[in-house]
Amino acid sequence: MADCLFCRIVAGELPADKVYEDEHVLAFRDINPQAPQHVLVIPKRHIASLNEAREEDVPVLGHLQRVIPEVARRVGVADSGYRVVVNTGRDALQTVFHVHYHVLGGRALQWPPG
Repeated sequence: MADCLFCRIVAGELPADKVYEDEHVLAFRDINPQAPQHVLVIPKRHIASLNEAREEDVPVLGHLQRVIPEVARRVGVADSGYRVVVNTGRDALQTVFHVHYHVLGGRALQWPPG
Protein backbone atom coordinates (compact mmCIF):
# COMPACT_ATOMS: atom_id res chain seq x y z
CA MET A 1 0.00 0.00 0.00
CA ALA A 2 1.49 3.30 -1.10
CA ASP A 3 0.30 5.21 1.99
CA CYS A 4 1.52 2.62 4.52
CA LEU A 5 4.71 3.61 6.33
CA PHE A 6 5.80 0.01 6.89
CA CYS A 7 5.05 -1.02 3.29
CA ARG A 8 7.33 1.83 2.20
CA ILE A 9 10.08 0.50 4.48
CA VAL A 10 9.62 -3.01 3.03
CA ALA A 11 9.84 -1.54 -0.49
CA GLY A 12 13.09 0.23 0.38
CA GLU A 13 11.55 3.69 -0.08
CA LEU A 14 12.28 4.64 3.54
CA PRO A 15 15.35 3.72 5.61
CA ALA A 16 15.27 1.34 8.57
CA ASP A 17 17.87 -0.09 10.92
CA LYS A 18 17.26 -3.73 10.01
CA VAL A 19 17.84 -6.49 12.54
CA TYR A 20 16.42 -9.43 10.55
CA GLU A 21 14.98 -10.03 7.10
CA ASP A 22 13.78 -13.02 5.14
CA GLU A 23 11.30 -13.62 2.34
CA HIS A 24 8.23 -12.99 4.53
CA VAL A 25 9.32 -10.94 7.56
CA LEU A 26 11.29 -7.78 8.32
CA ALA A 27 12.50 -6.67 11.76
CA PHE A 28 13.91 -3.21 12.40
CA ARG A 29 14.64 -0.92 15.34
CA ASP A 30 11.84 1.38 16.48
CA ILE A 31 12.64 5.06 15.86
CA ASN A 32 11.04 5.96 19.22
CA PRO A 33 12.27 3.17 21.51
CA GLN A 34 10.44 2.48 24.76
CA ALA A 35 13.23 0.21 26.07
CA PRO A 36 16.98 -0.10 25.44
CA GLN A 37 16.15 -2.73 22.81
CA HIS A 38 12.94 -2.07 20.89
CA VAL A 39 12.47 -3.85 17.58
CA LEU A 40 9.39 -4.02 15.35
CA VAL A 41 8.76 -7.31 13.57
CA ILE A 42 6.39 -7.08 10.60
CA PRO A 43 5.07 -9.26 7.81
CA LYS A 44 6.24 -7.96 4.44
CA ARG A 45 2.73 -8.46 3.07
CA HIS A 46 0.34 -5.74 4.21
CA ILE A 47 -2.08 -6.86 6.92
CA ALA A 48 -3.71 -3.83 8.56
CA SER A 49 -4.28 -5.40 11.99
CA LEU A 50 -4.81 -8.77 13.61
CA ASN A 51 -8.54 -8.12 13.21
CA GLU A 52 -8.00 -7.92 9.45
CA ALA A 53 -5.93 -11.12 9.19
CA ARG A 54 -7.37 -13.77 6.89
CA GLU A 55 -6.88 -17.51 6.77
CA GLU A 56 -4.15 -17.13 4.12
CA ASP A 57 -2.22 -14.87 6.55
CA VAL A 58 -1.90 -17.60 9.20
CA PRO A 59 1.35 -19.10 7.82
CA VAL A 60 3.17 -15.76 7.65
CA LEU A 61 1.96 -14.70 11.11
CA GLY A 62 3.05 -18.05 12.53
CA HIS A 63 6.44 -17.65 10.86
CA LEU A 64 6.71 -14.12 12.25
CA GLN A 65 6.23 -15.46 15.78
CA ARG A 66 8.90 -18.11 15.19
CA VAL A 67 11.33 -15.35 14.09
CA ILE A 68 10.92 -13.32 17.30
CA PRO A 69 13.35 -15.44 19.41
CA GLU A 70 16.01 -14.98 16.70
CA VAL A 71 15.42 -11.22 16.74
CA ALA A 72 15.75 -11.26 20.55
CA ARG A 73 19.01 -13.20 20.24
CA ARG A 74 20.40 -10.74 17.69
CA VAL A 75 19.77 -7.75 19.96
CA GLY A 76 21.07 -9.54 23.05
CA VAL A 77 17.91 -10.02 25.11
CA ALA A 78 17.04 -13.67 24.47
CA ASP A 79 18.66 -14.88 27.69
CA SER A 80 17.76 -11.98 30.00
CA GLY A 81 14.15 -11.78 28.83
CA TYR A 82 11.96 -9.67 26.59
CA ARG A 83 8.35 -8.66 26.10
CA VAL A 84 6.31 -9.07 22.91
CA VAL A 85 3.43 -6.64 22.40
CA VAL A 86 0.89 -6.33 19.59
CA ASN A 87 -1.37 -3.28 19.63
CA THR A 88 -4.61 -3.87 17.75
CA GLY A 89 -6.91 -0.94 17.06
CA ARG A 90 -7.01 2.69 18.08
CA ASP A 91 -7.83 2.14 21.77
CA ALA A 92 -4.76 -0.09 22.03
CA LEU A 93 -2.73 2.76 20.49
CA GLN A 94 -2.05 1.08 17.16
CA THR A 95 -0.78 4.05 15.15
CA VAL A 96 0.56 2.29 12.06
CA PHE A 97 -2.09 0.06 10.54
CA HIS A 98 0.23 -2.70 9.39
CA VAL A 99 0.55 -5.62 11.82
CA HIS A 100 3.70 -5.24 13.91
CA TYR A 101 5.00 -6.98 16.98
CA HIS A 102 7.07 -4.93 19.42
CA VAL A 103 10.01 -6.82 20.94
CA LEU A 104 11.17 -4.91 24.03
CA GLY A 105 14.04 -5.69 26.39
CA GLY A 106 17.39 -4.64 27.75
CA ARG A 107 16.13 -3.71 31.23
CA ALA A 108 13.75 -5.01 33.88
CA LEU A 109 10.27 -4.32 32.50
CA GLN A 110 7.34 -3.32 34.71
CA TRP A 111 3.76 -4.63 34.82
CA PRO A 112 1.14 -3.47 34.15
CA PRO A 113 2.45 -1.51 31.17
CA GLY A 114 -0.53 0.76 30.63
